[in-house]
Amino acid sequence: MIRNPPTEQLDASYRALLAVRSVGTVLLSMQIARIGQPMVSVAIVLFALEAYRSAALAGIATFFGIFPGLLVSPIAGALLDRHGRTRLVILDYLVALASLMLIGVLARTAALPAWLLILIVAVASLTAPLSSTGLRSLLPLIVPRHLWERANAIDSTGYVVATIVGPPVAASLVAFCGGAVAFIVIGLSFGIAAIVIARAPDPLPEAELTGSLLVDAWQGLIYTWRNPTLRGLGFSISVFNLSSGTFTIVAPLIVLQRLHLGETAVGLVIAVQGVTGMLSAFCFGRLDSRNRERTMLAVPMAGIGIALALLLLKSNLALLVLVMAITGLLNGPLDIALFTIRQRRTDPSWTGRAFAVSMSFNYVGIPIGSAIAGIVAARSIEAAIAVGVVMCLISAVLAVVMIPSE
Repeated sequence: MIRNPPTEQLDASYRALLAVRSVGTVLLSMQIARIGQPMVSVAIVLFALEAYRSAALAGIATFFGIFPGLLVSPIAGALLDRHGRTRLVILDYLVALASLMLIGVLARTAALPAWLLILIVAVASLTAPLSSTGLRSLLPLIVPRHLWERANAIDSTGYVVATIVGPPVAASLVAFCGGAVAFIVIGLSFGIAAIVIARAPDPLPEAELTGSLLVDAWQGLIYTWRNPTLRGLGFSISVFNLSSGTFTIVAPLIVLQRLHLGETAVGLVIAVQGVTGMLSAFCFGRLDSRNRERTMLAVPMAGIGIALALLLLKSNLALLVLVMAITGLLNGPLDIALFTIRQRRTDPSWTGRAFAVSMSFNYVGIPIGSAIAGIVAARSIEAAIAVGVVMCLISAVLAVVMIPSE
């Protein structure tokens, strides 16, 4: 009798994944919150451009809405390994609910100076690693290994679905109801996500912990740095995300300032990336990514850089939509390779701490890229695009050079 059948004999379908206990609940909560996340980003940018008339403030607010949370991510990871995932995910969702409601009320009463907006989003960002890392590290604990590609495909698809739905809704809310109402509605979505995730299990991995939270957090940093794969991902993905952060600011500026279209058009243009990304993620999620991860990372990075370079030729609507479609298609294999190689090459007992540090290391480029783009694009949109192109090409080289083949 075969106790552990080879992977080829196991049911690795999406149906089998959704049959796993509590996976549906986790994915539903994750999806609701993820729709809210790009809505927050778009709402902040559009609100800053509308209320304060400042591209630089849009970039700075985006930076502070992300970066402080990245700094405390090692502590967040240690908390996740100590206390489990679900309760801490709920905590972050409730913080998001409260902060967005506060921004909405203050904006509605014209009592929201720029410095206070930045302060609120900075404080709210401190708990963000609890949900982003908590959910990402929860999946490999409840999903069998042979279903990881499928789970990561749905994980990636969740982001692109959020890109399809979130930005158009957020842009429409800002355009028709104002930024204040938009923030309040987005905040309520996180409250719903908290209610849904409350029904999920909270398994604890067999983590190697000390008696000190700070020591555990420091050990998570050391483990991540000494893991060649996580270190290589950190450098390559963070550089790539400098481009992603740049485009977060550049795309709305092209639509609003160059094409003279409304806020709703910003959301619809971004949604194109989500549609193509969803199709790509489902297709590549059916493939075994083992021993293909570096190629699935480097080729899309370079391809996205080439696609962005097209915008240096001419910034018309058709070309912008084409670039968004190409970047969505290429993000599918990139995300699946990133998620799966990190799961395969991380000791299960370190998932909370290692994932928190690794994800924050990877993500740090987005707030930095947004801040730089806000300043550079205020003088030249082409210069900001050029920065993004160069970062994509450098990241492709780093992926090949720094990530071990096995």
